[in-house]
Amino acid sequence: MKWGWNYLSSTSQPKARFHNRVNESDFLGITVWKGKSNPEAEVIVAQIRRRVGDDWETVGRLAVYRTADGVYSQLPERPRA
Repeated sequence: MKWGWNYLSSTSQPKARFHNRVNESDFLGITVWKGKSNPEAEVIVAQIRRRVGDDWETVGRLAVYRTADGVYSQLPERPRA
């Protein structure tokens, strides 16, 4: 199963991606992306997604930025479309 929100661009590939079923309709996913301006940094995105008809809906999301020297900070919420 492939799903997820691509944080950087449509051509980026994640460094790692994991997901697990939480209940009958929800999945918890963790995706690790290479930093956009610093490839040694990482963006870690955790989200709960739900299948709604033919589409996936994000129920909850948390994004964290890890600098190359290991400092973590929470990224602001992205606007919903």
